[in-house]
Amino acid sequence: MDVHKDTIVVAVTATGDVGKATACGTIPNTAAALEKLANRLHQAGSGSLKFCYEAGPCGYGVHRTLTRLGEDCMVVAPSMIPRKRGDRQKNDKRDANALAVLHRGGLLTAVWVPDAAHEAMRDLIRSRLAAVRAVRTARQQLSAFLLRHERIYRNGRKAWTKAHRGWLADQSFAQPAQQIVLEESIEAVRLGEHRRDRVDGFLRAQIPTWSLFPVVQNLSALRGLDTIASAGLAAAIGDPSRFASAPDFMAYLGLVPSEHSSGPKRRIGAITKSGDIHARTLLIEAAHSYRFPARITRHQLAGVDTVPEAIREIAWKAQTRLCQRYRRMMAKDKPTPVIVTAIARELAGFVWSIACITSDPPAKSSAATTTCDEVCPTESTGRRALRRRSLQAAGARPDQTGAPIELRYVTVDRTHPEADNPKVGTPTSRTRRSAAAPAQRKAG
Repeated sequence: MDVHKDTIVVAVTATGDVGKATACGTIPNTAAALEKLANRLHQAGSGSLKFCYEAGPCGYGVHRTLTRLGEDCMVVAPSMIPRKRGDRQKNDKRDANALAVLHRGGLLTAVWVPDAAHEAMRDLIRSRLAAVRAVRTARQQLSAFLLRHERIYRNGRKAWTKAHRGWLADQSFAQPAQQIVLEESIEAVRLGEHRRDRVDGFLRAQIPTWSLFPVVQNLSALRGLDTIASAGLAAAIGDPSRFASAPDFMAYLGLVPSEHSSGPKRRIGAITKSGDIHARTLLIEAAHSYRFPARITRHQLAGVDTVPEAIREIAWKAQTRLCQRYRRMMAKDKPTPVIVTAIARELAGFVWSIACITSDPPAKSSAATTTCDEVCPTESTGRRALRRRSLQAAGARPDQTGAPIELRYVTVDRTHPEADNPKVGTPTSRTRRSAAAPAQRKAG
């Protein structure tokens, strides 16, 4: 189906057919017309029906209508649809035929369809994001206007503080038209900030009633993620079971490097920047906080105390490891954007791990802690290797038959264990090592 605001263009093909699909006409985009179409197709042939259409601005109404009727419907990711480079003709009928043929061959990629409550929270999060962008735009316009007329807030002081707003109130222009521009720009900033704070309050009030509130609460234990940022990430993740591993989640957010290799040459480029832009931006912003030494700040202390022990273990492991990696990359004179992107990519793996454990909590927290504490020395060359581990004891998802949950952040350096293993310096690990040392010396 090629879905539009008022109409839906339909093409039909059957399993085992070859060649193009058969055009089935155009119907109104209403629930009654979709029900009539499904009944007509059931009468025309035997077997089950499978519908598909591209994700777009019309939302998920068609999918929910067909699902309510008991039909199988796929919402297709537009960016993953195979297209012929030489095909220069495009219309609604051709799009519907192409979708039918590709769906028949199993060449389409489905997007995850949220329920109504999840979509409502996602809309509220996007509304707050739009308010934040409006404030940023209004401030930039005001600053640009003042800069054109050599009104500069000097002495290296920070802008948009109480002192800066007092300085703005003291500004005046001889020309009445310019004075109007100044006053309207200041008013636009004020109204935008009030709208942002108002939507922010609404969002904070709605988060505790959300079904993903435990995920939001546990993600807040990570450094650089507060309640609002955790809600944005939870809205992007949705159901963690749709990602088989942490690298899949990193690729979904567009944080993995692109590649254009051929033959013996391997060319690695910039990150793909695909997927959810808002979630990727939140991780990039959170990655900047790892340039400081690892510690639990005062405002984090209350949030950390409310999460389970297994989540605290992962959050502390993430903080110590990422802070150390940030400093090591800075010592190698890596560019700051490269460092921040690398930290954000690895932080996405910790986010995925916490989301998986929260969705399917472990039976015993001690089992989860033991699994997270394992380290694996590598036998490869000097670079650290990543070992896949199953979290079956820590709450592996039953819907993934035999698919292990991967913790790709547990590593060790054979020469300097304290440099790479975040758990080496904790009291629990020191007690464990001290108890095991006599036995190791006796065995040696």
